[in-house]
Amino acid sequence: MYCNSLTQYQRFKTREVKVGNIGIGGNNPIRIQSMTTTDTMDTIATVEQSIRMIDAGCEIVRITAPSIKEAENLANIKAELLKRGYTTPLVADIHFTPNAAEVAARIVEKVRINPGNYADKKKFENIEYTDETYQAELARLRERFIPLIKICKAHGTAMRIGTNHGSLSDRIMSRYGDTPTGMVESAMEFLRICREFDYHDIVLSMKASNTLVVVQAYRLLVETMIAEGMNYPLHLGVTEAGDGEDGRIKSAVGIGTLLEDGLGDTIRVSLTEEPEFEIPVAQELVARYKNRSQHEPIENIENYCLTPFEYNKRKTNEVLNFGGSNVPRVVTDFCMKEKITPASFFALGYQYSLPLDKWNITELACDYIFLGDKTIDFEVPGTLGLIYNYKTWLTVRNNFNSYPFLDSKQYLNTSDLSNKLNIVYVTLPDLTQELVAKLKTDSTAVLMIDTYNTHGMAEQRKLFIDLINNDCKTPVIIGRAYGDLTPEQLQLHASTDIGALLVDGLGDGIFIAAENCGSDKMVNDTAFGILQATRTRISKTEYISCPSCGRTLFDLQETTAKIRAVTAHLKGLKIGIMGCIVNGPGEMADADYGYVGTGIGKITLYKEKEVVKRNVPEQEAVNELINLIKENGDWVEKE
Repeated sequence: MYCNSLTQYQRFKTREVKVGNIGIGGNNPIRIQSMTTTDTMDTIATVEQSIRMIDAGCEIVRITAPSIKEAENLANIKAELLKRGYTTPLVADIHFTPNAAEVAARIVEKVRINPGNYADKKKFENIEYTDETYQAELARLRERFIPLIKICKAHGTAMRIGTNHGSLSDRIMSRYGDTPTGMVESAMEFLRICREFDYHDIVLSMKASNTLVVVQAYRLLVETMIAEGMNYPLHLGVTEAGDGEDGRIKSAVGIGTLLEDGLGDTIRVSLTEEPEFEIPVAQELVARYKNRSQHEPIENIENYCLTPFEYNKRKTNEVLNFGGSNVPRVVTDFCMKEKITPASFFALGYQYSLPLDKWNITELACDYIFLGDKTIDFEVPGTLGLIYNYKTWLTVRNNFNSYPFLDSKQYLNTSDLSNKLNIVYVTLPDLTQELVAKLKTDSTAVLMIDTYNTHGMAEQRKLFIDLINNDCKTPVIIGRAYGDLTPEQLQLHASTDIGALLVDGLGDGIFIAAENCGSDKMVNDTAFGILQATRTRISKTEYISCPSCGRTLFDLQETTAKIRAVTAHLKGLKIGIMGCIVNGPGEMADADYGYVGTGIGKITLYKEKEVVKRNVPEQEAVNELINLIKENGDWVEKE
């Protein structure tokens, strides 16, 4: 198993690795880190940005070193920080240049290498290897890597072996493909060499922009380490998460899912924003686990029937538009609303035109509204379902698209139900054999599950496992209730709690009950954002946008905003926006189109992994991207 327990929260115990004066793993708290976006050769700018990050709570500062000159300048940066009273450890970020890593390892407390490009130049070639030729490649890798190990050992320098999904070597891609297995093996190739030389100051990461790949790869890495008697600390992150609420939701789904199972010793939230803005997001994600081990007990899972290293959706019956092959449905909570008018629905994606007397339905229109005991006196769109408390439903049952909400006792003790859809509220203790038996014979039931356990995701997962093990295929809406949170806290908490179930194929709907947590629109958008981040329901354009760093060749934040402004209506399209070739075609492996900086003021455009237009002047590049999308038939005009 990839974690200590599926029901009892426990940190996975890793060995301690010292990075300067900071311990990672062992009994240390989960550490927060980030990366500078300045030119590494600009010492003062880098120092001042580092100080802003540190003052915000950053415990480890990473700085890019794309060549030997930047690696050498890390000494000046470190000296200036010390002069100003800052002893925060520094990490050199290395791609393609082993010589720079060997210089940096003598200066800073940690070096990060990418096993996909440390000793390999990616050409996207599919190579047929025999066992002999593959071993010859490993021997070449070994000779290139040994000098860095020896320098790190001599100087007490730690190392992160940081695998990225999109930049796996051609060797790994040819043998394993761009799979979680390939990501793990990419790191293990380097890790086994380190162990040969008795070097263990190592932290590991498995990053991707696809949250499902992130979760599966880290889980597989832990299982592989356990099998080989290893327990190195884990650095968690979702790379190219993007900006704004999308970046926060996506980061929370990937990182939070792993934290829920006790995995992770240090995290970095990668947002296309100033690095100091990443720190509060990371702190909020981590804060929830400070006292998590004190949660109410949850019965052990004896037969774990999920596939944690690949995505398989739970098979469910189709009940109206829930379950079966349907995408997860969004149910919005309006039961606490004082007054409900057609204007109230604007926040939920339904826009009513009084002069035309018709509804316009947007891509982020919820599917159902839970009204409780509230009733409405106007016609609603035909695509919208209305859910009422059972007793109230009895008075409005003949109204169009009206369905009852019952607790498990009501459901078991009444036969006067809807012949189309009945929503049954259930927590884990309610899931008796009597209830399961009735559900298995009912083609109208959909469960809405809830939890009052501090370790709620694990309790709800246990409920799903019990349903599967009892061969009960009733669809399930994942419900969670929150109160008195900021909008950002709600986004992060809900994305973790609900996203962690969705990435394992669990859930046919999502219901967020949020009291005093922000606007109706924000809550509704968060629900759709979680489904988008888990790739279970695509309702808008996805931007795979890297955080800026010292390698970036244009203003990422400004450019991302420009591209978003003209492409946000292209539902389901994935657009990669990368600051340099390091984060280029490989890192945006999932993107349909790519916009990559390849020189000062020069942009290269991609269709998937293929270069289409090279060295486009930056001022023309957004228009050229639009033309490229049009040429390939993926453009639609805004309505």
